[in-house]
Amino acid sequence: MLENRRILLIVAGGIAAVKIPDLIRRLRERGAHVRCILTKGGAQFVTPLTLGSLSGDKVYQDLFSLTDEAEMGHIRLSREADIILVAPATADIMAKMVSGQADDLATTALLATDKPVMIAPSMNVMMWTHPATQSNLQILKDRAVRVVGPSAGDLACGEVGNGRMAEVPDIIAALTRFFQKTEGQGPLTGFKAIVTSGPTHEPIDPVRYIANRSSGKQGHAVATALAELGAQVTLVTGPTHEADPDGVTIARVETAKQMMKACAEALPAHIVVCAAAVADWAVNANGQKIKKGDKSPALTLSENPDILATLSQAGPTRPNLVVGFAAETENLIENAKAKRTKKNCDWVVANDVSAGSGTFGGDSNTVHLVTADGVESWPTLRKRAVAERLAERISAYVQRHL
Repeated sequence: MLENRRILLIVAGGIAAVKIPDLIRRLRERGAHVRCILTKGGAQFVTPLTLGSLSGDKVYQDLFSLTDEAEMGHIRLSREADIILVAPATADIMAKMVSGQADDLATTALLATDKPVMIAPSMNVMMWTHPATQSNLQILKDRAVRVVGPSAGDLACGEVGNGRMAEVPDIIAALTRFFQKTEGQGPLTGFKAIVTSGPTHEPIDPVRYIANRSSGKQGHAVATALAELGAQVTLVTGPTHEADPDGVTIARVETAKQMMKACAEALPAHIVVCAAAVADWAVNANGQKIKKGDKSPALTLSENPDILATLSQAGPTRPNLVVGFAAETENLIENAKAKRTKKNCDWVVANDVSAGSGTFGGDSNTVHLVTADGVESWPTLRKRAVAERLAERISAYVQRHL
């Protein structure tokens, strides 16, 4: 998918620039054409000779080079690429991209381009989590700038946390997914997936209901990630404030019974991911609003259908891969393992939703993937990154088994 792709690589000033020679080497192994712009800061970590030798092309640095600018070099560089990749993307260059500054060749090329842009952020954890950087990140995303990473780990400054530039294979995978999507291709092309998301609302009376606290952020992110890999996705969602993902069929429901019905109607499917926080019980609802009186009303509950267990039942319509979510407040791994066995699903994604975890309604998640082979614990990631990693695992499974 990277064969003959033209990548304009902007190398900014961060210690992660030492990974760039390997990135260029791996891209060229896959047939990509790489042309580099090296910023003044980037040149403190890697030399033009190194980048030029590996890319097989001239390395551009000076906005006011008479030879290059006689040919409007910054315009030509920005227009001849299929995609512009900024790696590492420092807090400084992200801020300049947001404000539209053009004070060197890199920022001028970024401002002059009409081509897609992808960034691989890299910085100190405090800089990454600073409200200014997070605001800039959201603005760039709103402008359709693609983002890969960062990941959590040991940082060059000696601290530990988010801010580590995505590894070379992750950047290559992100570029591959981008070109697959633009051509309507992907490793999950031809496969059908069902994703459940959000809470269910079980009415008590016409104005009240019981529900779980799910925001739908994780389920919607999973639907998006699977669609980006080419899957035909049906998203069965309870009430949420999340925007509908692009390229996904939406089935809106309120109750668990409605969600079960919508999932059954979406079968057959190769993949099911049950990320919704389904209410375990329904209320024998009153047809009229219950009036406040001297005594609290007694609510009669009945058990809702078990969507995950139903979809996991053996039979001709059972999906090839059924993934459940386990939202737990104690004994996380043990309960997740028990759930996988009890429900007869293939995988369980376990996460801690106890008070103070920030999982419900938050933008980050710490999960553990429980399979028949064991438990894989992932670092704390943005929910979008969790979804992308899960989609990659699903894709790898499908390629091996289907």
